[in-house]
Amino acid sequence: MIRKVWPLVAAAVSLGIDAYVLAGVLPQIAGSLSTTAGAIGLGVTAFTAAYAVAGTTLSRRATRGSTRRGLLLALGLFNAANLITALAPDLPVFLGSRVLSGMGAGILTAVATAAAAGLASEGQRGRAMSMVTFGLSAGTVAGVPVGMLVGEQLGWRWTMGLVVLVGVVSMAALAVRGGEIPPVPDEPGSGVSAVASWQVLSGIALAFLSGVTSLGLYTYLLPMAADSGLRAWGFALIWVWGIGGVAGSVLVGKRIDTIGAGRMLPALATALLASFAVVAFTPWPAAWLAATLVWGAAGWAGVPALQDALTRTRPEATTTIVAFQMAAMYLGSAAGSALGTALLGAGTPAGELPIWAAAAQVGAVALAVAVGAAGRRAATARTARARSRRVRPC
Repeated sequence: MIRKVWPLVAAAVSLGIDAYVLAGVLPQIAGSLSTTAGAIGLGVTAFTAAYAVAGTTLSRRATRGSTRRGLLLALGLFNAANLITALAPDLPVFLGSRVLSGMGAGILTAVATAAAAGLASEGQRGRAMSMVTFGLSAGTVAGVPVGMLVGEQLGWRWTMGLVVLVGVVSMAALAVRGGEIPPVPDEPGSGVSAVASWQVLSGIALAFLSGVTSLGLYTYLLPMAADSGLRAWGFALIWVWGIGGVAGSVLVGKRIDTIGAGRMLPALATALLASFAVVAFTPWPAAWLAATLVWGAAGWAGVPALQDALTRTRPEATTTIVAFQMAAMYLGSAAGSALGTALLGAGTPAGELPIWAAAAQVGAVALAVAVGAAGRRAATARTARARSRRVRPC
């Protein structure tokens, strides 16, 4: 199964790098384009907004006729846009390229996840979906620091060149695979019905809130550590969070297939809450390292767990549901970062931000319990319907 999915994982790696790498080279880009870091920061907003809109409106259209073709078109748009970013002569071209890159990324994430699920057997569905998340987390963990190092040594345009290189490699892998990727199931109608259920709407809300707490708070990990007297541990904490994310996204897949996503979701949300509490109230490096490891693992593991919980009983709607879920997560990340900036601007010490995140995470735990319970009820009902269809009257 992994052999079949790895080209999709490679594509996800390039997305993971692109989504976060610009934050590390904003001053360089601003100086190169003769503008401010704030103006360049709009590129992150443009990427996120385009990701959300394109992922939820264009993903199903992209796969009509051929899943492979849809993936190649999305990757082609993503790579071309990042090449334009690397060569951008001014701010308008830069911002326009970030919109196009976000569009390609939004379509690619949803289609790649649905394709991975389609390539796997029923007993390996969770593992397949978690491999795409592994690509995203690995790109963030390993690619972003490497990209920042390249930017420091060679310039930010070479950083974007690295993203393009990874994207081209994954595009070549998909092209070589030929027709091995099966069609992605497509639910009838506009797709709105796929997200109209209470469980899916709750899951989308959970994805948004998790983006606010986990990814949003991660933006301020270094100032939080400094405010708690752990400035010297900042680099180690960044890497530990990333290692946890990669490990969590790899290991959770088998647990989803054996234990069930409905049971995994509340446990992961609770672990995330506990990690925020430790970071908020303990000043010890060992406690921070352990909590940050759990934070990264639970945050990233929750992504495929939620995908499986929302789509296992409605596989024909996987593309649409994943598109809305990932859009909500990235929008939540942007909202969490903005809320953190507002709190710091209002005089809140950076060390108190985990308390705010923990308060919001209480709501995420409640949503995780509700989504998991609804998923188990839906699975039971589906099994009962299948049994009733097999029983034929004499």
